[in-house]
This record gives sequence, C-alpha cells and structure tokens, in this order.
Amino acid sequence: SQATLGGWIGQWIAGSQGIIGGLRIAGLVLLGIIFIAPARVWHAITIVGRKFRRAFRSIRAQVRKPRAIITPGVPAETAPAEPGHIEIPEVKQTGQVEQVIREHEPIITPGGWQLPPIEILDKPVEVVLSPEDVNRRAQLIEEALTSYGVEAKVVQTNIGPTVTQFGVEPGWDRKYKDGREVARTRVRVERITSLANDLALALAASSIRVEAPVPGKSMVGIEVPNTVFGVVSLRNVIETAAFQKMKAKSKLAVALGKGAGGEAVVADLAKMPHLLIAGATGSGKTVCLNSVICCLLLHDSPDDVRFIMIDPKRVELVVFNAIPNLVAPVIVDTDMALKGLRWLNQEMDRRYRQFAQAGVRNIEGYNKDRSPEEALPYLIVIIDELADLMMAAFDEVERGLCRLAQLARATGIHLVVATQRPSVDVITGLIKANFPTRISFALTSQVDSRTIIDMVGAEKLLGRGDMLYMPTEASKPKRLQGTFVSDSEIERLVYFLGNQRRSGTSLINFGEMGRLPSPGEKAAMYEDPLLEEARQMAKEYEHISVSFLQRRLRIGYPRAARLMDTLQQEGSVRTPPPKGES
Repeated sequence: SQATLGGWIGQWIAGSQGIIGGLRIAGLVLLGIIFIAPARVWHAITIVGRKFRRAFRSIRAQVRKPRAIITPGVPAETAPAEPGHIEIPEVKQTGQVEQVIREHEPIITPGGWQLPPIEILDKPVEVVLSPEDVNRRAQLIEEALTSYGVEAKVVQTNIGPTVTQFGVEPGWDRKYKDGREVARTRVRVERITSLANDLALALAASSIRVEAPVPGKSMVGIEVPNTVFGVVSLRNVIETAAFQKMKAKSKLAVALGKGAGGEAVVADLAKMPHLLIAGATGSGKTVCLNSVICCLLLHDSPDDVRFIMIDPKRVELVVFNAIPNLVAPVIVDTDMALKGLRWLNQEMDRRYRQFAQAGVRNIEGYNKDRSPEEALPYLIVIIDELADLMMAAFDEVERGLCRLAQLARATGIHLVVATQRPSVDVITGLIKANFPTRISFALTSQVDSRTIIDMVGAEKLLGRGDMLYMPTEASKPKRLQGTFVSDSEIERLVYFLGNQRRSGTSLINFGEMGRLPSPGEKAAMYEDPLLEEARQMAKEYEHISVSFLQRRLRIGYPRAARLMDTLQQEGSVRTPPPKGES
C-alpha cells in the first residue's frame, strides 16, 4: 500500500547516513516542504484575487452612468449643441501594459477611473559627463578670456542634460604706475558678453549663450553644449520631489524639463494661465505638447480634466482619439476648429452664470463642496499649429482666442497654443499680451526670438528639446531641456486609458455651431433704446433728418446717424434721392 511504501522510503532516508546525511537531511527536506508549499499556494491565491478585482472594476465601470459634458444645472435648451455619438477608432493592444497592470496596482479615483501607474513609462537613462572634460573646458574658458585681456575665474559649474553652465566671476582691471598698482576697477560684464564668438572658437563649440548676470548670483553664466546630449524622460521629472510637491497643490501640474544645472523644472498650468509655444520645424514643439498631455493624463481622471485638441496637421494629436478625456474627437478641419472656439466661448459664459448662481468666484470655489458627479472639469485646449488657423480665418481666430485668454481662467479653461512661425501676423499684439507664459524652442532668426520672448537668444538654441522658458514671474527666460515621451510610451498610455471608455458616452458634435459674430454684426444685433421714440417722430413729421434727431433726442451725430439708417432700412423714413435727380 501507499502507507507501507511511504514508511519504507522514510526508513531508507533515515538509515542512509552515508548517502544523504540521515535524519538531519530528512528534517531539512521536511522543513523545506513546510515552508515552500504554503508560499506557492498563497502566490496562486494572490493571482486569482487580482484577476477577480480587475473583473469587478471593469463591470462596475461599464454599469456606471456616464457623466455629461455640459454644465450641471443648466437647462438642455441653453446648451450650444446637442451631444452626438461619434465612433472612436480602437487602439492597438500592448502586452507590456498588461504586465505593468499585473505588477503594479492602479490608483482608483472616487469616480471609478483607474489612473495609470508611473511604471507604464520607460525607465530613465542618465548620461554622465566625465569630470576631466568639464575641468578642461573651464580651464579653456579662463585661458581664452585672459588672452583677450579679461581677468576672470570659473567659480561654479552646473552640468545639465544638454549644456553645462560655467559660472564666471569677473576679475579686476588694474592700472599700474612705476611698476605699482595704483587703481583697479571691476571688469565690465559687456567685455565678457562681446567675446561669445571667440569663446565658441576656443571651445570648438557650435554656439554658446552668455547669461549676464545669472539671476540672484554675482557671476556671468557661459552655457556650453555638452559633447554628449542627455535625454530628459518624462518619468524622470515626475518622480522628483519638486513635481510631487506641485502635484499635491494643483491638479494641473506639468513637468517641463530640467534646467542647466540638472534641477527639475515644473509648473502649474492653472497659474500660467495660458501657454504659448514657438519653435522651428523639428525643434521639439509637438514633443512638448505630448509631454504636457501625458503628464496630465497620468494624474488626472476624465472627471477632473477634459481636452479639446486642434491638429491642422492631422497626424500629430490624432493618436489621442481613443482616450476618454476628450470633449470631442481631435479636430483636424479648420471650419470645425472655428466652431470649437465658438463652443468654448459659450461654455465659458455658461460657467460664469453657474458661478453667479452659486455665489462663487472661480472653479475651485465651485467644486469645493460638490461631489465628483456635480463638479466641473478643467478644459485644456491644445492647438498644434496656430499659423494654419490664422491664415484660414484671421479675425475669428484672434477674436475667439483673445476672449478666452482674457476671461476663461476663472472658469477652468486654459489654452496651450503652438506655432512654428512666430511672426507678427501670427502672434499679434493682442494674442501676445494675453499669453504671459511662453516657451521658445530653436528659431531661425533674432527677429523671431524677439517676437516670442522679447529678446534675442532663441536663435542660439541647439534644437531637440532645448528651450527658453519665460514664466510670468520672471524677467528673464530660463534655459531648459524639455521632457521627452516616446511614441511607444504614448501608445501604452492611450491603450491603458482607452480600455476604460464607458459605453454610452457621448461627445460634443461641433457641426451645428455657428461662427463667431464680428463686431459689426454684434452692433447690428443691438437695438438702440431711443429707436422707438425715433419711430414716433417719423410718424408725426413728414421730413426728419440726422440733425433733427440730434436736436430732439439730444444725442451725438454718430448715434443719430445710426438711428436714421435703421429707420430707412425699416421703411419708416423715405430714402432721399441723390442730388441732381427730381
């Protein structure tokens, strides 16, 4: 029998001291079985439990009632357009996403959405420069300045991913008499900045940028391109303490990149409150837009942030068509973009009416004591190429953007606009005045640099994400290496969020929206309060004129002339024949 066989085996193990160690080995084998078997059983139970939890969350998300886009409490007849169901293309499955979900538990929001774990992005790869190379360059800078009669010393070195900033402390200009020093003055900063091209020649660099002086420090910054360029991944900046601190304060925290000293640079989109981006082709504008979008998608659910994306190039932003955070599918048509601006203006007015009824001043006060279903989401408008829209409909685009930029901050609507042609006919004075926060990538000329950041310097950038960041609180731009997010990372993120699309969710159809009225059309829709009194005068008197209306109504000539034009259009007053005709 099996019992007898087991006894023989045990007796053989206990008695075979020369073969496997007798009772000691038998005891170790028994202890191994006791400890290993429960661990394997517990591991199997854990895997089954995770599968049941994911299945339960999927069922709960499908049966949950989809949330409306329009403002709560507003009658349906006041909505700008009826929501229409628009099909969204399916996204491609990625096995790596499934592995990340198995290994890392996603965060569940109060609204039932799953936020993607940070592990869905690639691990950062750091590029380290050799100290010998940095010290050699510092010595070359000192020797080059000395050869031109400028006494200076490198006192600080900040190594960044793209450039290394050498902090140069100006020395003294000494005057001698009879071999003795009789006077000395500090070296003027202009003498160092004028030697930028000579320093580039001495360092064998393509171009250098001189920051004189470095804000908050008594030294001149000489930024020299690194021999090996590093890549600043989005995950690398998100995992820093600076971003986590900003994320705890604001829902619209974005990771911009790393500075010349390697420090993480983050910003709050709600405080910007709008962002203008310019750069030549291939400089990194679209990658910057993708980084901003992905950063918000990683820590904000569709209940918190919604997007309206306008992509005239038709190939850059359409990859985000599958995410549930969109108010409408990515807009690629110019006419539809104009209707989208019209909808945004109406949504802004409607939100202000909601705030007035609730007695609050902004979206933070409105959402403070409301449930996730009643709270208003932030609306982020992404425009990839402004120049194309301005060429198609200059007046309407400028009017719509400027009105949103002036008034939409309190309602939670924020604009992120990019263009590759920062000329004055694209970035007009009105647009520039209403976009205080700007980012400039590499540009082709000093004229374009002055247009976007009001100073030269962008023409010396190196491209591939090298940028100048001008926040609202700073008087000078800061040089950064922008964050990079690859196509595969975007694909994994879209796949993770696209699987959470809820059945029955409707998107706004901008096809029924009209265009924005021009100032002349707005004036035509306005009815003068004195028009009825002018009509009575036209009935009482056979002949009236503009001067007659001026005297009787005590108004100026322009207003009286407008009243006279209205009366003639209505037929209340006969249009006088031209001179010379009876």
